[in-house]
Amino acid sequence: MPTRTFRSMGTDVSVVGPEHPAFEAAADAVASRFRAEDLRFSRFRGDSELTRVNEADDEWIEASDGFVEVVELAITAAATTDGVFDPTVYDALIAAGYDRDFDEVLAGARGTLHPVTPCGRWTAIRTRPGAVRRPAGVHLDLGGIAKGWTADQAAEDAFAAGLPWVLVNAGGDLRVLGTAPPLEVAIEDPETTGELLRTTIDGGAIATSSVCKRAWGVDAHHVIDPRTGAPAQTELLQATVWAQTCAEAEVAATHALLLGPDAAHRYPAVLVTRAAEIVISMPVDGGVAA
Repeated sequence: MPTRTFRSMGTDVSVVGPEHPAFEAAADAVASRFRAEDLRFSRFRGDSELTRVNEADDEWIEASDGFVEVVELAITAAATTDGVFDPTVYDALIAAGYDRDFDEVLAGARGTLHPVTPCGRWTAIRTRPGAVRRPAGVHLDLGGIAKGWTADQAAEDAFAAGLPWVLVNAGGDLRVLGTAPPLEVAIEDPETTGELLRTTIDGGAIATSSVCKRAWGVDAHHVIDPRTGAPAQTELLQATVWAQTCAEAEVAATHALLLGPDAAHRYPAVLVTRAAEIVISMPVDGGVAA
């Protein structure tokens, strides 16, 4: 199948579709969308919209419609998960050592240098059409949900460009839109470069959250548990979840990772425990187990 791959939002992004005259234009639209949203949501760019919002303490700051939409999605997700998903973990991530682009973190890998930082202040974030307000000391990190939302928007862009179906893969977070054939997808093993198992998707989205893939030391990784303000100590190494949209799947994967094995009763998921057990509640090759 035709495929276009590029780098954005700190990960490899791929566009897959059918042999179709519109494929190149659709792939261009996806790449353009990711470039624009990286500029909007990156916490590592001084010229991003997120940086501008995070620098405006306790005042209404003008924000684009897309930015407000993602903030509102994040606040709703925090409420739905009782704060286990939290868009205000920014300062906790900095404290944990994730204070630069991840490639730079690895280049100068180090452990935690700062005290644990409390989270849980998502209820203090306010939005209105065209503006966001955050109190002093509360900063937004929209990384995962923004990446998922971007994959959703990019798939819509590709569909609008004329493709009958498209798969957008943003670092393992997948969104399929249109009338797609069954597409086989490999779920990676969290502790190796190999694959764990395979599933099939012809619509919706899959996202994965792991304490292994973006790690830079012992118990130093990017998944913050807002209940402690520190990198999560969870029974799971990895959670892969299916949902209708990639933004929803991103939230669900993070929530599942922090919930532990019982998340299989809440989400269609493939969960990998620290004891190397696999808990499955979504269709995979060989059937469905729970």
